[in-house]
Amino acid sequence: MLAGGTRATAEAFAHALRRSGFAPIAVDSAAQALAVAERAHHDLILVDAVPDSGQRELCTALRHHSDAPIVMLAESVEDADRDAAREGADDYVVKPFGTAEAIVRIRAVLRRTRRDKRPFRAFVRVGPLELDTATRRARLEGRELRLSAKELDLLARLARDAGRVVTREQLMRDIWSDGEGARSSRTLEVHVAMLRRKLDDDRAGPRLIHTVRGIGFRLASAEELAGAAAV
Repeated sequence: MLAGGTRATAEAFAHALRRSGFAPIAVDSAAQALAVAERAHHDLILVDAVPDSGQRELCTALRHHSDAPIVMLAESVEDADRDAAREGADDYVVKPFGTAEAIVRIRAVLRRTRRDKRPFRAFVRVGPLELDTATRRARLEGRELRLSAKELDLLARLARDAGRVVTREQLMRDIWSDGEGARSSRTLEVHVAMLRRKLDDDRAGPRLIHTVRGIGFRLASAEELAGAAAV
């Protein structure tokens, strides 16, 4: 689904998508986007500017109706790094962009999300943290966590090596495949910050996600978490 943009731009982009084998549905308002997302499953949602909502607000609302990956069409890298992570978008394309570039990015997101839905383990528990990678759900101390696809991928990757440091390079390679994550050094930092906020994890005195300066990040092991709870 392609939401927003001027009618001429949306129609031209939709035509290019059809020529590349996609079957886009173009809508020109947030209300239409939400109605279409609620009625049917979509493989991917593209969000541009719409007259009746901000992009961030629309992404947040769409997350309540669809688990399809969301790609934002953004005005700048800085805005996209902040807003895409905050509102649950999985990727972004910065304007102005070429149609070919956008389609390459769309295919990369589709490959990654389809691949990531094949879990490395169906269920992972690290102390009070539970991850079900098959159903794409996470809980902390029994509380359901509302994570974006990228946040869940990041948490699952850290959980796979709980207690050990995962380097920035490993995370960028594993979470942002095909090299697209390398475009901004802030991408990882923004997603870790948003994940910490949803985990109620204080950066100054973290319980779960620890920064290893100059190297990467480490999720506390089950033993560490049990020891902290006993204190």
